[in-house]
Amino acid sequence: MNSKRIENILELMEEASLDYFLISDPESIAYCTDYYNNPYERMFVLMISKHGDHKLFCNQLFYIDHDLGIDIIWHQDGDDAIQTIVDHMTFPNRIGIDKNWPAKFLLILMKKLPKAKFINASPCVDLVRMKKDNNEQVLMIEASRINDLAMQDVINLCKKGLSEIEISQKLPDIYRKYGAEGISFEPTIAFGKNGADPHHGNDSSVPHETESIIIDMGCKYKGYCSDMTRTIFYGAISEKQIEVYELVKKANEAAEKMIRPGVKLADIDKCARDIITEAGYGPNFNHRLGHFIGREVHEYGDVSQKFDMVVEEGMVFSIEPGVYLPNEFGVRIEDLVLVTEDGCRVLNSFSKDILII
Repeated sequence: MNSKRIENILELMEEASLDYFLISDPESIAYCTDYYNNPYERMFVLMISKHGDHKLFCNQLFYIDHDLGIDIIWHQDGDDAIQTIVDHMTFPNRIGIDKNWPAKFLLILMKKLPKAKFINASPCVDLVRMKKDNNEQVLMIEASRINDLAMQDVINLCKKGLSEIEISQKLPDIYRKYGAEGISFEPTIAFGKNGADPHHGNDSSVPHETESIIIDMGCKYKGYCSDMTRTIFYGAISEKQIEVYELVKKANEAAEKMIRPGVKLADIDKCARDIITEAGYGPNFNHRLGHFIGREVHEYGDVSQKFDMVVEEGMVFSIEPGVYLPNEFGVRIEDLVLVTEDGCRVLNSFSKDILII
């Protein structure tokens, strides 16, 4: 069990006056215990207690072959698993629940403890996960280094005229070649007008002359995710494509330049959005500027106009402005950034210069 992370969670629990916090999100449990398990429909809960008697509630079907540094309370199919939680609580007046726990478990616990108050306590772990410690930073830097290497391989496949689906299907093997575990999310390979859909689903399209190609991809390395987007061009590039590309690049780099502790996330979004809006493409930039990332590719926290939080050292998030022109083409450029003591480190080194293949 990672005692420092538990300590940070307990500090936030104290601010919320919680007696217990039940964490059911497998990634958050792994973050605290270094043990990952997908329980599917079975109950799997880490209980953080203000009294210090933390417990991990597991079905006997799960396999744990090493000491996690925490008491494990076992149950089996057919047992009243929720009762095992109740049996290990002392005066549970205020109970924190994370946002992921299914109602089929929560409603039973609420019935068993009718006098307790239940609170959405997800921020108690989400806010801790937002700031990466030194070990996490090393893993995320490596995940992005691998992503840079894989990007060139994907571009080489685009040169061969393969379809979007064919390229995306080869990506897991490319990542494994460089030491990653596989993909962190389903990649987007979007040719031509497909790139005007920010979340295009890969199809059988192949590249044609003067088309843009959006490549949005990421890998997972030792439990941590990368995410990067580059836009390239096939055969030739038009003046309009140059204009839009250079605009998106300008917005990307201007936003990254202003990142440092104390700056508001909302102001970073505004910086990029104002550049694109002033050029007349504001309506075509139709998503937030970025998202937080770590054990999951999308974690709590937005780089958006509605997220007024101040940037802190150790945060890792994406900067990904885009312009999408329906039935024409799209351009998105995305890097991950790690906030440092006096600025930020851009984790992706793959060129952002215009590339025609």
